[in-house]
Amino acid sequence: MKIIGLVGGVASGKSLVANMLVELGAVHLDADRTGHAVLAEDSDVRQALIKRWGDTILGPRGEVDRSAIAQKVFGASPTASAERKFLEDLLHPRIRKRLNQVRDEAVGNGKPAIILDAPLLLEADWGSLCDIILMVDSSHDLRLKRAGSRGWTESEFHEREAAQWPPEEKRRHADAVIPNNGTQDDLRRSVQEFWNNYIAPATAS
Repeated sequence: MKIIGLVGGVASGKSLVANMLVELGAVHLDADRTGHAVLAEDSDVRQALIKRWGDTILGPRGEVDRSAIAQKVFGASPTASAERKFLEDLLHPRIRKRLNQVRDEAVGNGKPAIILDAPLLLEADWGSLCDIILMVDSSHDLRLKRAGSRGWTESEFHEREAAQWPPEEKRRHADAVIPNNGTQDDLRRSVQEFWNNYIAPATAS
């Protein structure tokens, strides 16, 4: 079984590629979604956030407000980098624990691959957990357009982008690169080619 580390710039199409890989038989671990679940369900995490930032990060029903946290860790403030490091140190061990659970379940079910989809996978040194680093590569203008269609402002896009390694650095660390500047059919063919080259041979051996 292979662990595929999925990387790419903001709005490059990683989720779409992950879904296509799932259709081929992989298991998808979305670190962002897992992190959201930890924020919502882990009382120790909630208390640590309140201790750090006060009640300003709580919503009207007392829930952890992810948008308020995003302002702390992705904003233009000079302390954003330190706040992001605090959040990563708090969440990453819990996300790693979930990865281990998913890996054990996948092995038990005979799955050929796990997709580890984490926005800061390389920056947080999660690449060491992966057998293959797969990059989804899209042009800057196309990614900005996609982010806008999701309701992001251009400023929000650039703030998220600045918190990550630039695409050229991710490309340098990737074992394989899938372009996503064309149609979904083009993308699907590239995903199938990646699977045939990197995952299918290991399954057959």
